[in-house]
Amino acid sequence: MNPLRRPGMSRSLAVACSLVIATVAVPVVALHAQSTATPQSAPLVTGLPDFTGLVKAVGPGVVNIEAKIKPKRAQSSRQQMPDMGDMPEFFRRFFGEGMPNMPDGGQPGGTAIGSGFIISANGDILTNNHVVDGADSVTVKLPDGRNFPAKVVGRDAQSDVALLHVDASGLPALRLGDSTSVQPGQWAVAIGSPFGLNNSVTAGIVSAIGRNNRNQSYVPFIQTDVAVNRGNSGGPLLNTRGEVIGINSQIFSNSGGFEGVSFAIPIDTAMAAVKQLKANGKVRYGMLGVVMQPVDATNAKALGLPDTRGALVNQVQPGSAADKAGIQSMDVIRAFNGDRVGDYSELAPKVGLLAPGTRATVTVWRDGRDRDIPVTLGALDDHNDVASAGNGRPTPAVPTAAGNRLGLQLENLDADDRRELGLRAGEGVGVAEVRGDAAREAGLSRGDVILAVGRTRVGSAAALQAELAKLKKGDSAMLLVRNEAGQAFVTVPVER
Repeated sequence: MNPLRRPGMSRSLAVACSLVIATVAVPVVALHAQSTATPQSAPLVTGLPDFTGLVKAVGPGVVNIEAKIKPKRAQSSRQQMPDMGDMPEFFRRFFGEGMPNMPDGGQPGGTAIGSGFIISANGDILTNNHVVDGADSVTVKLPDGRNFPAKVVGRDAQSDVALLHVDASGLPALRLGDSTSVQPGQWAVAIGSPFGLNNSVTAGIVSAIGRNNRNQSYVPFIQTDVAVNRGNSGGPLLNTRGEVIGINSQIFSNSGGFEGVSFAIPIDTAMAAVKQLKANGKVRYGMLGVVMQPVDATNAKALGLPDTRGALVNQVQPGSAADKAGIQSMDVIRAFNGDRVGDYSELAPKVGLLAPGTRATVTVWRDGRDRDIPVTLGALDDHNDVASAGNGRPTPAVPTAAGNRLGLQLENLDADDRRELGLRAGEGVGVAEVRGDAAREAGLSRGDVILAVGRTRVGSAAALQAELAKLKKGDSAMLLVRNEAGQAFVTVPVER
């Protein structure tokens, strides 16, 4: 589905109705009996939310945003739109209703419509980056009928935040709340322009907090069941006090419309980006330089952890802040600057909110105890990606005898195999066949490459066998495995 496709909005509906009232003369009869009429009954239920006061107070500060985009000729560097057929694996962004033009060999043009809200009386306005991305001109329309040309002060793709400014004063600014206090189950209200229907109000509850999107790992999204659709992008998510707690940004959908799951950028995350946009016109994120995975029960047992809390490090980027500080593969990051890490997805937002060069303390679990490691954060940029596994499978080279302690048939890799898989010389052992039940249940399969047993790197079948020989029956082997899906630790019980 083209994410810029809009439903037809040109159809108009006219409904004519007439009402005929007949007047009938009724003789007045004096009634001496006591009237049976009773006072209006008290409501059966009280305490239900009424958002009318909130909407009257907040509505004037919610704006409609119109972004004009001129068709552009094709360029080799143009950004491709996401394939919406990948849903539901990815979040689906929702866009304005603007119908794009798609000239041959060019980029879409037309008008995209979204929402935004005023954050200062002197004309600062927040919206989503994807609402104004690529726009040649932006117009802000207030509910009172006034229109203003807007300047894009700065925008950030990672947080999906854009800061606009209009030349005006005395505007009705919204009050910002505290997104760190948001809890699942509390009421939430959205105001925006779905399908161009300005100042539409919907309500629901917060479904979850700290949701992770692998394409925006530094944003701990607020999930709600508040109805939002195309055109709501950039509008405010509010608490019952009328304070902004988030910016509506994405939906999770198979159809392209609202299906009960929507996501908002926490306002604290957005304002951290705004602070840098005002100062520098761009946002710089702190970076630790580790690849992480969740801690499951088998990993926790193998590592001697008391619970499954934390982020298991399966890769440290060479030369990164983590590498320089001495953080190692198989460390479990349990806290960052004293703030505990519950799930692995919580770490990236904690790091990203700090500027590059900031000194921080990372608490890791290693060798059965916690250690505090001081680290100076690096900077996130487009070249910080850790090398991922290639699409190829290892070619059988020198098979070993079957029947090792994990029930794996192993094979040594040659230089061509390693080059195809993006491995260094002398790195990795191929899995030719999985015969052990425990290894199969752990998820190992033919074509996987084992990089390490625990923290010990292995580059041959013999080296891997030697490491396994150190384990006793009933122990668990933590194998660092790479395949087409990525790299992660896999824990396998020793069978014999």
